[in-house]
Amino acid sequence: MSENGKAKHIELPASITVRALAQTISASPIEVIKALMANGVMANINQNIDFDTAAIVAAEMGYEATLETTEETAAEDLGELPYWRKVIAKESAEKLVDRPPVVGILGHVDHGKTTLLDAIRNTSVAVGEVGGITQHIGAYQVVRNGRIITFLDTPGHAAFTAMRARGAQGADIVVLVVAADDGVMPQTREALAHAKAAKVPIIVAMNKIDRSNANPERVKRQLSEVGLTADDWGGDTMIVPVSAKQKLGLDDLLEAILLVADDMDIRANPKGTVIGSVIEAKRDRAKGVVATLLIQNGTLSTGDVVLAGTAYGRLKAMFDYRGNKVQQATPSTPVSVMGLSDVPEAGQLFQVVASERDARLIANETLQKQKEALNANRSKISLEKIFEQFKSGEVRELRLIIKADVQGSLEPIMSLLNDLSREEIGINILHAETGTIGENDVMLATASDAIIIGFSVQADPAARKLAESEGISIRLYDIIYRLQEDIEKALKGMLKPQEKLVVLGRAEVRATFKIPKVGFIAGCYVNEGEIRRNAKARVVRAGQNIFEGDFASLKHLSEDVREVRHGFECGIGLRNNQDIKVGDIIECFTTELVPVS
Repeated sequence: MSENGKAKHIELPASITVRALAQTISASPIEVIKALMANGVMANINQNIDFDTAAIVAAEMGYEATLETTEETAAEDLGELPYWRKVIAKESAEKLVDRPPVVGILGHVDHGKTTLLDAIRNTSVAVGEVGGITQHIGAYQVVRNGRIITFLDTPGHAAFTAMRARGAQGADIVVLVVAADDGVMPQTREALAHAKAAKVPIIVAMNKIDRSNANPERVKRQLSEVGLTADDWGGDTMIVPVSAKQKLGLDDLLEAILLVADDMDIRANPKGTVIGSVIEAKRDRAKGVVATLLIQNGTLSTGDVVLAGTAYGRLKAMFDYRGNKVQQATPSTPVSVMGLSDVPEAGQLFQVVASERDARLIANETLQKQKEALNANRSKISLEKIFEQFKSGEVRELRLIIKADVQGSLEPIMSLLNDLSREEIGINILHAETGTIGENDVMLATASDAIIIGFSVQADPAARKLAESEGISIRLYDIIYRLQEDIEKALKGMLKPQEKLVVLGRAEVRATFKIPKVGFIAGCYVNEGEIRRNAKARVVRAGQNIFEGDFASLKHLSEDVREVRHGFECGIGLRNNQDIKVGDIIECFTTELVPVS
């Protein structure tokens, strides 16, 4: 209350995080969380609550809240920015200062990512850094023309995706490494899909330019075909020839990074809210939990209480990327820290909280919510839900990952989908490639809330399991007009329930027998789920379906049985099918009517 007894007036946006609300009404996040719980709302410190809920909490704290005007709300419409970027966007403009750009390096295996990182790092040491590189902490900094550049030294797409999936998106710029003698490869396309989904600028480092069979023009042509047209070809992508092995072109690459950074608004408030991302973490026998943190706003100090998901603790010590002990770390600085209670996940956002007690309460609440979410199962990102979210203003595009059996199938599908894109909901194809649906596809879908479309291909077992645990929808088609119908219905919001195939189990054929008057019998081992006599059967050979029909017989140790479970052997006969070979997979399935997804 104000001195005259009247409630203080504040303006709140249509949506606000618990942390931001606590700052606005000068209360601790714990007080706000308790008030929300008293009103039947469970929310953690990073979760958004709507205006009505925030206004109720504010009123209990002595504030009268009104909704921000349309102009103000529109000015603060931050779209799909990662949470930490939203924090910076809400800082006072006059307090923001330039920070070093953070660069992630992606590319196809064996195209020289690690060699390039080492070459840049060693060059930086050679030109004047003291002490050398004494430890590897997942990130490091180099100096170019008196300006610092931070590199994320985390291998593979997995960590990059994990950061985006958890709202961190640590990189400001991505360097895509492509070998001049090899060109655009499948993993190059995957890496590009991850970079585009992160919506960050891309610089191409054309590595191995010193090779006798290097063909820069061919690589440029291939890059233009995937949407990266070189600036000297009239495009807007900087393609820098380099040789990590010969240390050629490294200065040009660093200059290109700084040029791109100059065109971006890479700023932060060193005195503002302390927030950042976990780059990597491990448990050391001698030191306990050691985590690499990248500060993205504010200044982290030794002695601060840090909360990262369900891990928390007071920082006992901090070290820079060279192993030197430091007391403070400013925005875009990577540090290795000790003192956390548990190993946080890569990509997890961290923040500084008032006390260990507050951190423990919030961490316990987060853990409880994770358990509840796990028990309830994450709802799938379905075609139907995409349209529902569009109507509520949550999404404006249908994100797809396309996998097809051959290039001849992929091209007409891409053309078809581009033609179907509507003004109301656009179609954004994050990645399109030939081949089986794998874990990388599911990871990209998880990070981007996308749907996976497979045409005449299957998902491998690991991808199916990951998709099920992450709630990712994989839709498989063999007929292109069926795919077209479903996408059209999704864009029109007219999806109706359909028959869905549910795989009950899989058995591997380990031997075949021909029995007179009976036919072929497959000696099988059930390696997943269970095989049921009254269900349907499907034979899969080399990823292709070659038969679908009924079971003629199912035996275990010469006994006729109704079902055989995982870990047991069985004999399987299929009605009207004599084509069974060792190595085939026999799938047992049923169909059920479910909402289309």
